[in-house]
Amino acid sequence: MTDIKRIECGQRMSQAVVANGTVWLAGQVAEPGKSVTEQTQAILAQIETLLKKAGTDKTRIVAAQIWLADMADFKEMNAVWDAWVPQGHAPSRATGESKLATPDYKVEIIVTAVL
Repeated sequence: MTDIKRIECGQRMSQAVVANGTVWLAGQVAEPGKSVTEQTQAILAQIETLLKKAGTDKTRIVAAQIWLADMADFKEMNAVWDAWVPQGHAPSRATGESKLATPDYKVEIIVTAVL
């Protein structure tokens, strides 16, 4: 039987789940209404915190999904992302445009990492 560790588990969802050496993070968003740069920076900080709680770090991210409310923000988000990802540790990644939970969210990021 596989042990499952749930991090910041709520009624609806956990912010992270660890099983079989893999860490899945829920979609991370930041304070609504902030700029794309500010939201991306805050989200990436949240991701680092959750990965630490799971026992891993950003060098162990294997996949990322990034949702933007507007693809016109792709360059601005990428500037923050590129500065954050450690050289030689870029995960596979997909970025798309999507209507997010509230119009004030501009970015949502989901990552999967290994221990």
